[in-house]
Amino acid sequence: MPRSNAMSPKLANLAELAGRVLLASLFLLSGLSKIGAYDATVGYMQAMGVPGVALPLVIALEVLGGAALIVGYQTRVAAFLLAGFSLVSALLFHANFADQIQTIMFLKNVSIAGGLLLLVANGAGPLSLDRR
Repeated sequence: MPRSNAMSPKLANLAELAGRVLLASLFLLSGLSKIGAYDATVGYMQAMGVPGVALPLVIALEVLGGAALIVGYQTRVAAFLLAGFSLVSALLFHANFADQIQTIMFLKNVSIAGGLLLLVANGAGPLSLDRR
């Protein structure tokens, strides 16, 4: 698909890379923080009705998926999985719409999923291991 004339190709490539890094940083840092607070995270998950045994999968998805987005490796697959994770997390942990903060967190997750789905549709761009 040809690029719009509104932005130079070099700037568009840098914007794609920056977008991937910014989206991925949330997942990468969140996954790493869960390792450091493993027991507390298990307790929180269980309090919300999610089995704590799922935590290693969550950490792997966040860390490996975030890293894959940053370097642009299997970007469409990683973005699809992280978008699904964001939506499921929104429903499980942030669906208390009587609480304004939880509503904002829900919408944040939905918005992140939207950005990730753009990566699913368009790929990582030329500054990636995928290199379309």
